[in-house]
Amino acid sequence: MLDGLREAIIRGEHQPGALLSEGTLAQTYGTSRTPIREALQQLQIEGLVEVRPRVGSFVREPSRRELGELFQLKAVLEGLGVQLLAQRGRVAETDLLRDNLAESERAVADGDVERYAQLVHDFHSLVIQGADNTRLSEHYQMLMNQLAYHRVVMNTLRHPGRLGASLHEHRTVFERIVDKDAFGAEQAMRDHVRCSEREAMTHREEPAPE
Repeated sequence: MLDGLREAIIRGEHQPGALLSEGTLAQTYGTSRTPIREALQQLQIEGLVEVRPRVGSFVREPSRRELGELFQLKAVLEGLGVQLLAQRGRVAETDLLRDNLAESERAVADGDVERYAQLVHDFHSLVIQGADNTRLSEHYQMLMNQLAYHRVVMNTLRHPGRLGASLHEHRTVFERIVDKDAFGAEQAMRDHVRCSEREAMTHREEPAPE
């Protein structure tokens, strides 16, 4: 149940600022309010939920500053990931990344934002998986949860021209990996993350103070 609620928030099924009713969630997941309350408390620790005493629990949206800090960490972790992967040479993940790019090209040609968003998630996950570093994977997953990255990606990919630009950036990263250019791969990934950050910040409104 905890995993299901976390995934629902990350994927944007519960929008930022939305009230998370314990009663409604208990009905949805077929359980009592106690495990729901415990799950909400855990998600508050993870940064996904804000619990306001005597008011309720709400989907938390990072402030502009927090979002920027999360993207900074993302650039560092994914930069390290591609560096380690490039140093390993050809492994199963590099072949999967090649397949991912082929599918991504079809999704972009079709203008299929939903499909491409999933492929973006898969691309970055494969990079971290291919780095073969357990601690990196653990910290990365925590970061991605706090960033609610699927929701961020869906918003940015709707910006004009972003689908094609994102695909081009992924291709560049992949080329550096295949060339075993660890430094170049890291720089390409950091550039890609910075582009994603700029898109995410565009037209983003700061929540009104309470």
